[in-house]
Amino acid sequence: MILESEFEYKQHKLSNGIRLVHRLTYSQVAHCAITINVGSRDEQKNEEGIAHFIEHCLFKGTQKRKNFQILSRIDGVGGELNAFTTKEETCIYASFLNNYHERVLELFSDIVFHSIFPEKELEKEKIAVIDEINSYEDNPSELIFDEFDNLVFGRNGLGHYTLGTPKQVNEFTPDKIKQFIKRTFSTDSIVISTIGDIDFEKWVKLCEKYFGAVKTEAQPLHRTIPKNYKPKEKLVNRNTYQSHVLIGNVAYSYNNKNKITLSLLNNMVGGPAMNSRLNMKIREKFGFTYSIESNYTAYSDTGLFVVYAATDSKYIDKTIKLIRNELDFFANKELSPSALKFAKQQLIGQLAIQYESNQNEVISMGKSILNFDRIDSLRVTNKEIEKITSKQLVDVAQEIFQKESYSQLKYI
Repeated sequence: MILESEFEYKQHKLSNGIRLVHRLTYSQVAHCAITINVGSRDEQKNEEGIAHFIEHCLFKGTQKRKNFQILSRIDGVGGELNAFTTKEETCIYASFLNNYHERVLELFSDIVFHSIFPEKELEKEKIAVIDEINSYEDNPSELIFDEFDNLVFGRNGLGHYTLGTPKQVNEFTPDKIKQFIKRTFSTDSIVISTIGDIDFEKWVKLCEKYFGAVKTEAQPLHRTIPKNYKPKEKLVNRNTYQSHVLIGNVAYSYNNKNKITLSLLNNMVGGPAMNSRLNMKIREKFGFTYSIESNYTAYSDTGLFVVYAATDSKYIDKTIKLIRNELDFFANKELSPSALKFAKQQLIGQLAIQYESNQNEVISMGKSILNFDRIDSLRVTNKEIEKITSKQLVDVAQEIFQKESYSQLKYI
């Protein structure tokens, strides 16, 4: 039996500004995340890659733990500890048996607020991160996305390569790391989220115990809003068998009223389902490509819509033409009521399956509190999807799918 309380989000704010969000679930496995509103776009000149490097180095030693003690603290009881960095967030998260909530919160507090960044460990981690960069650069299907961001956003922080460059990574020192953290890790930009079988009041007391004494820091991030977008095209000769292409345009921010409409449109164009328009018209009909997809990423003050495809070099120009034709289709034709209903049902079903993973949800909870200071239930989101009309889809397509506004990056 599923109880209504399993879908209730409860929130609390510590006196220092750290926000807490909790959802009760009756499972022996719990999930917890600490999300910080800091990412690669917050790096200044000569800091490119430092947010990602810090994410790695938080596990390298604290005032009371060596790196092996940190790594064994959760893994040693059968749990999993991990982290990631995006353009706008740093997130540390864990999955564990339900009776280890306190262990996880104590460790999170230790590594986020008491890491010492020992120089010897940093030098070893530089080798690992540079290897990660080199591996990334060997994979054009991944590298092209970062290079496209740089093409579109240029010197703005959103154009930074998240991993940085080997030269920059080699120049990071404990002092540079501490300066970046002092400038960006403010308590009002931190959210701790959990999903587990633990009473809310008990969980809040544990958070108070391990995070309540953290000194209040409430300095706003000074993010530069990308302005004066101009479409650009770039051709890179990589001498590989496959050619790769990204076509896209700037899009809506998190708070734009058209965000959900574009999400629905993106799902129809080239979402994860095999019946997406691009997959059916280009892969299934012509067999030109194995990999083709579209993506919409919303940021705090802008967004990006892109279509990616990889294909044999002899089909690349035909594939690009077909992609543009499909985008034109959505900008010039309203969907029938039955097609619109089908598209909505598909997106609603995909969101439900995505939220079936409590690990995905606990990370999403943190991001939602950071960006909106609230969490909309699936029921609320589904109602917003149901309201979308065919005309709204065409209006959004005409704005985002303007031929003269596309930027294009091609690897051949």
